[in-house]
Amino acid sequence: MSFKFHPEAEEELISAVAYYEGVERGLGLDFSREVYASVQNAADYPTIWPTIDPEIRRCLVHRFPYGVLYSIEPTGIFIIAVMHLHRDPGYWKQRNQRGGT
Repeated sequence: MSFKFHPEAEEELISAVAYYEGVERGLGLDFSREVYASVQNAADYPTIWPTIDPEIRRCLVHRFPYGVLYSIEPTGIFIIAVMHLHRDPGYWKQRNQRGGT
């Protein structure tokens, strides 16, 4: 299955990569690799990850306190958020699942 990022989810990913790169050189790259591995897992096996909201699933990111939130669409999965697990858990709910805010 293919995948597409909501613009705000893509911005979350970019910001988190920059943050981790600032913490330690190379850690941002490690984080991005782990996120993309989770995205690929979700794309490969979209229905096995738990549902956290109607039609929204979460695949956890290995090594980092993040989850990839996504919906299953006819064309693939749609990444709604790259969510820090200690952040307000419902902050992403206002996002339009088709790409707008």
